[in-house]
Amino acid sequence: MSTQLESDPSVVAAGPVEMTYREAVNAALADSMSADPRIYLLGEDVANDGGVFKTNVGLPEAFPGRVTNTPICENTFIGMALGMSITGLRPVVEVMFSDFLATAGDAIIEELPKFRFMTGGQCSVPVTVRSIGGGTGRFGTQHSATGESWFIAFPGLIVASAGTPAGAYGVLRAAIRHEDPVLFFEHKGLYARKGLVSRGEDQIAEFGKGVVAREGGDVTIVATLLMLDRALRAAEELASAGIEAEVIDPQWLRPFDTALVRSSVERTGRLVVVEEQVHAGGWGATLISNLTLAGVSLKSPPRVVGIPDDVLVPYSPSLEDAIIPATSAIVDAARSLA
Repeated sequence: MSTQLESDPSVVAAGPVEMTYREAVNAALADSMSADPRIYLLGEDVANDGGVFKTNVGLPEAFPGRVTNTPICENTFIGMALGMSITGLRPVVEVMFSDFLATAGDAIIEELPKFRFMTGGQCSVPVTVRSIGGGTGRFGTQHSATGESWFIAFPGLIVASAGTPAGAYGVLRAAIRHEDPVLFFEHKGLYARKGLVSRGEDQIAEFGKGVVAREGGDVTIVATLLMLDRALRAAEELASAGIEAEVIDPQWLRPFDTALVRSSVERTGRLVVVEEQVHAGGWGATLISNLTLAGVSLKSPPRVVGIPDDVLVPYSPSLEDAIIPATSAIVDAARSLA
């Protein structure tokens, strides 16, 4: 973390500054908590030495009493967040590994998204659940899922992610500000990635809107989280071969900005979906289905780059690297559409 963030997370530099993804998450939390005293951060070890992944450095000191450690019981403390939200607070919950969202299935599926509906709209549920997922860390099969598509089928839940530091700042701030429950997915393999980030109210992401991370006219690549980083690297390789790829970070997986992707593929005529998960039942499959239902015509069938079906993320470094989509696989998929 930079000295500025470590000493005072609420200090805001003028103009864009280079930050890591980790620092951008920290800045989004600090700026949100500074702007609204109703925001509290809770989760396992969130107040200990900056948190497990060091995203919370300086926050307990800057906001005394508003950063709270919880027991190791995700269903309980997400349920607590529900109670906090309907009594006027705006809790942000950190779940250490996305895999453990499943242990809070009752709170996430049966409570958070349904409470506003069951009360006839008498209350809102402004709960943000941050979860950290993804491979590359050699954490083994119980700590390496992205989890990004697990909850997109449930009405009442908003699902978001970000593949860049600027996206992490803007989308997380938008998630915390929203009146309905949001699951916000971070990737442990991105925390050290650097990029320019501007802070402030005008940098809060637009709800439900994806972003074009790189413009191009030959093929559209849609990717999330760490796969966005690899897609951008792939685009650079493709450019050297005369293929200009447009790379899109959807950011919001529910609702999904299908219109942005449709506009792109209607120009390029080609689509590659890149996801660090199996394709079946995920956002990529839903995107392709929706484009097909809308009658979008492609020059070639879409390509999918993802984790093979029926394969769990292994602990072995070489095996983990083998199943998580590499830059070369994205390049090959795009080339195959030419």
